Amino acid sequence: MLPSSKSSQRMTCSSLVSIEDSYELCRQITATYSKTFYMGTQLMPEAKSKAIWAIYVWCRRTDELVDGPTSNTTTTETLQKWEQNLESIFAGYPLEDADVALVDTLSRFPIDIQPFRDMIAGQQMDLYSSRYQTFEELKLYCYRVAGTVGLMTMPVMGIETSNVAAPQKSHQQFQYPASEAIALGIANQLTNILRDVGEDARRGRIYLPLQELALFDYTEEDLLNGVIDERWRELMKFQIHRARKFFVDAERGIKRLSPDIRWPVWSASMLYSKILDAIEHNQYDVFNRRAYVSTPRKFLCLPIAFLRSKIL
Repeated sequence: MLPSSKSSQRMTCSSLVSIEDSYELCRQITATYSKTFYMGTQLMPEAKSKAIWAIYVWCRRTDELVDGPTSNTTTTETLQKWEQNLESIFAGYPLEDADVALVDTLSRFPIDIQPFRDMIAGQQMDLYSSRYQTFEELKLYCYRVAGTVGLMTMPVMGIETSNVAAPQKSHQQFQYPASEAIALGIANQLTNILRDVGEDARRGRIYLPLQELALFDYTEEDLLNGVIDERWRELMKFQIHRARKFFVDAERGIKRLSPDIRWPVWSASMLYSKILDAIEHNQYDVFNRRAYVSTPRKFLCLPIAFLRSKIL
């Protein structure tokens, strides 16, 4: 069992749940809403998996401000208030039950507040933007809403330090692989965007860069009408190739992580990238069929991820 932090115990409001109950709440939410991600966390040491659940739940609650059931009432002021609540959490004062676990996590790991603020800025983009002209615009959005997760979780995951004293090792090798962590978040978000094209279109949103639609002579009207033809298939091949490149870029940093976290990270990366395979298997029909990875296929990935964590 994860021992309780005295500092977080002092700052837990008496009307809120206990630290252990808060972590359990975060576990349940993660298991319910992100089954693939949750499977990866189950391979982590207990203290690290609990911390990741706490971070995930804050991220999910933040996302739901603009994508959840009450998103129609969200305003700029709502997000400003959410950032004030974030500052309270970082000061050690939880406001809701799920915050208790995050306060405890922050007392155990050296997590910086800036990526959390950047994620809120990403929600601000979603609040007022339903189109992106260029990939650079989309990439900024992907960093804010997903690349930030890599930065949030790196202090929890830790890095390899067994050879830190060796004179032949450069200092750079023992810094957090921040760019790779961001790349994994962007890869995951691009995968989400490709999987959810149809769902987003029904809400009037198009995340694929409009310049790239035009490059393949595919129009906004085509997308909103769910047109699947050779233009669409070539556009999707282009987008999938880019997403896979971000996964490859991210994988270069896994070997620099703490040994006890490499298998879960390899697993999470491989499992999520398999969604791209499912899109291809569905003949790029993301308007009528949801791409997902079956449980048997998920389990088949685990031994391969384990081997990669040992030799790569």
